[in-house]
Amino acid sequence: MKTIINTDKQYKEWLIEIKKSPYNIDFLSLGAGMQERDLETALVDYIQKFLLDLGQGFAYMGRQFPLKVSGDEFYLDLLFYHTRLRSYVVVELKASEFKPEFTGKLNFYLNVVNAQLKHAQDQPSIGILLCKAPNKVIVEYALENISSPLGVAEYQILKAIPDTLRGSLPSVENLEQELSTDQKQI
Repeated sequence: MKTIINTDKQYKEWLIEIKKSPYNIDFLSLGAGMQERDLETALVDYIQKFLLDLGQGFAYMGRQFPLKVSGDEFYLDLLFYHTRLRSYVVVELKASEFKPEFTGKLNFYLNVVNAQLKHAQDQPSIGILLCKAPNKVIVEYALENISSPLGVAEYQILKAIPDTLRGSLPSVENLEQELSTDQKQI
């Protein structure tokens, strides 16, 4: 049986693709005052488009995925499994600019996923932190001694629409649906 992935080389290539920045999620049509839960809900509503932006091989495992550690519960924002990499991918969402403590939390999640969910044949879990405009120098210092595959990426939301109009205009999908309904009626 042929192996789909040359573990070392292709794993590193996929890591580079997964950790790209920015991820384009402007299709969400969220306003400037959005909260993390708003971002998460909108992503789940449009998960197919988000999976296409992430790349091939992603399987959606859940949102607010529960993990128990010593009697405490923790919740991953989004959990995926990458079928080609044979690796869990934890996506942590932040509706604010990057802060160094975000990497500690994500690294903790990766360690728990590796201990509780990862199978012996799986590669180490990968972490992606999506936040507003991360400062690259601060990100470099925050990631310097973390051994887990972890990336920080910026997300973009409707840069072409003024802040005062974001969230109040219909999405492309809503317009397409309206046009489709109108065509059926004609």
